[in-house]
Amino acid sequence: MFTGLIESVGTIASIVKESQDFKLVIASALPLAELSLGDSIAVNGACLTVVEKRSAGFAAQASLETLRRTNLGLLRSGDTVNLERALRLGDRLDGHLVLGHVDGVGQVVDVRKEGNAVYVGIEAPAELLPYIVLKGSITVDGISLTVNELAGLRLVVTLVPYTRGKVSLAEVPRGTKVNLEVDVLGKYVARLLETGTVGRSSVASPKASSLSIESLRAAGFPVDD
Repeated sequence: MFTGLIESVGTIASIVKESQDFKLVIASALPLAELSLGDSIAVNGACLTVVEKRSAGFAAQASLETLRRTNLGLLRSGDTVNLERALRLGDRLDGHLVLGHVDGVGQVVDVRKEGNAVYVGIEAPAELLPYIVLKGSITVDGISLTVNELAGLRLVVTLVPYTRGKVSLAEVPRGTKVNLEVDVLGKYVARLLETGTVGRSSVASPKASSLSIESLRAAGFPVDD
């Protein structure tokens, strides 16, 4: 699990095909001493597994399915990627809950600057629209951002100066493909509504609870009436 707060921008050094998988070799300023084999790391918002540590970076494994469903399959040597290590218990959650499971690939349709902020317009896949709400959270290439405008298939996110200096999204041209992950809480709510299970006690508890004041007292809990 991640927060959508980018720790470092890495550079693709090479992409190596290995059987049915691919290995992305990434030059990075992340502290290698804190990186272990098997760790999860978000690369442009896609959760990958660290399989090698190198002198100036690391290698992560990506399946063919991951490359097909994300923009990682479009990467070439020299391209930059947003990096975030997995969230640890006790860490501050300053972004929002991000799983690293890309829901779809959007396309940048316009980039405009107003004052010190950059507004990025993105056309999202139609199937993601039910889960995108105005002023809600969305992950774009691994970055936790707020949806500031929403009309049809088009959404707009804003990059403030601090964010622009730490991510690879601010300078992208029109037509760039970006990974999108919608808010997981919204997906769960939508699923409950679709299945008609909202409010059914049987979902949370298959049988009536036997918990009572008497049973708590019998178990030794100091319960007052």
